[in-house]
Amino acid sequence: MKRSFLALLAAMMMLSGCGILANGLANVDPTTLATAANTAMTALSISDEQIAQLSAQSVAYMDSVNTVDRGAYDARLRKLMSKVKTVDGVPINLKVYRTKEVNAFACGDGSIRVYSGLMDAMNDAELMAVIGHEIGHVLHKDTKTAMKKTYMAYAARLALGSTGSVIGSLSTSVLGDIAQSYLNAQYSQKQEFAADENGFKFAIEQGYSPYSMYNSLVTLMKLSGESNSKPSGAQAAFSSHPATQERADRMKAAADAYIQQRK
Repeated sequence: MKRSFLALLAAMMMLSGCGILANGLANVDPTTLATAANTAMTALSISDEQIAQLSAQSVAYMDSVNTVDRGAYDARLRKLMSKVKTVDGVPINLKVYRTKEVNAFACGDGSIRVYSGLMDAMNDAELMAVIGHEIGHVLHKDTKTAMKKTYMAYAARLALGSTGSVIGSLSTSVLGDIAQSYLNAQYSQKQEFAADENGFKFAIEQGYSPYSMYNSLVTLMKLSGESNSKPSGAQAAFSSHPATQERADRMKAAADAYIQQRK
């Protein structure tokens, strides 16, 4: 993927430098192409600070297009998270989106967003495990990787769509794309296992049962119509976080081992 993207980058830089465009694209703005090339170069070496800046912008966009709760949901989340001050050293900011969707996400700028549908579906222990899982994706840099892929795709689209009028409307679209990268990113099984382990530890650290992560996965499988006895691979309530039987089994084994060690 990196090799093909470098080829695209080279082509954009060449076109922007000479101003000669083949295949009938003579009306493409060279300045815009140069911007696309610079964007691509930034994407290849994007820093944690830039990720935080992009996260803050994309979360602000998400806040603007969702109904943010100011009542009981918000109070419940803030009470649950009262002892948690930072995510990866960055001060947290919390909000609840009023929606029937069952989801949550955390970003590198310290933002944690929880959907009221998830809060309705889970008890406090399960909810904290899921939040810990999402924080795990931040700690393990999974969200940084998703952000980088989105930013690279933006650079490619900017080059293809650089015909003048389209560019002015891209800013909101790009913010939406970046936000969706958090919601729709497909994590590997290894990444999901690691995030589950973080959710397992996070729940325990907050004073909840070691079975909290396991129970949250079982709840997600039930919500998706997946029984606890079905084989792994079926999609759960989190479209980007498949709650498989294998993951649930791993978390139950971890909880059993934790209890055994405490005896």
